[in-house]
Amino acid sequence: MSNVLIKPFCKGEKLQQQIHEAKKNGNEDSFDIWWLGQSGFLIQWNKVCVLFDPYLSDSLTKKYATTHKPHVRMSELVIEPELLDCVDIVTSSHNHTDHLDADTLKPILKANPEIKFIIPEANRVFAAERVGCSQAFPTGLNDDEMTHIKGFDFYGVPAAHNEIERDEHGNLKFMGYVVKFGKWTLYHSGDTLWYDSMVEMLKSYKVDIAFLPINGNVPSREVAGNLNTEEAARLGKEIGAKLVIPHHYNLFEFNTADPKDFATEAEKMKQAYRILELGEHWNSKSLPTG
Repeated sequence: MSNVLIKPFCKGEKLQQQIHEAKKNGNEDSFDIWWLGQSGFLIQWNKVCVLFDPYLSDSLTKKYATTHKPHVRMSELVIEPELLDCVDIVTSSHNHTDHLDADTLKPILKANPEIKFIIPEANRVFAAERVGCSQAFPTGLNDDEMTHIKGFDFYGVPAAHNEIERDEHGNLKFMGYVVKFGKWTLYHSGDTLWYDSMVEMLKSYKVDIAFLPINGNVPSREVAGNLNTEEAARLGKEIGAKLVIPHHYNLFEFNTADPKDFATEAEKMKQAYRILELGEHWNSKSLPTG
């Protein structure tokens, strides 16, 4: 692999300024999306910012540098976490570091004193210890549960990474989130494989945009897997998503996929999609209406 890192479309203070401007002018008529790398997305609607599963550090690269499984970066950091100082809600879908990173979340929590932190209820003790907050601070969800925050309804849904796992109280350890706000519904998968009942469950939410992983499930990588490019396109089609935005690629050399392969599969299935560059902005006025 090349050691030339992928450069973001927009990054750093320029990206921060763009987010601030969008929030200042935010209204109920449309919403904004930025891809921040891996599974991290920032959403702005009606002057509220929601940050899904951010990983904005080199903690995993440092952790695995001298092991047989080095996490060699493919892309530059999009934005320093402390610059994300207008976040109202942040999520973690599970306890893996690229979805629950202390080096990312501690600066974000510090920069946003009024922030709400949504996690799987099963992970409360672990998450609080990792980010250095009280155990009472996070909002915990399970499947078939919902919380309402600042005009956003968050529903917990199962994720299979690689299995659907629960704690001794029946709470999910790996989750996705369906989020309803205004006239829209988003689905952020977290990390997941395809599982029985997935399509039926997601169809019931009438998803407008699905954020789906594409890096696949390769046992030789020695990490839990995800949907592959074909499965992500097919899942979007089967649940009736108006748009699929892929994620979980172009961060680590050993665990990625080519988004062009996803595009090929989506086009075969006539599934609308958008591949975002790192730090790229997208507005819902571009959402297909069919």
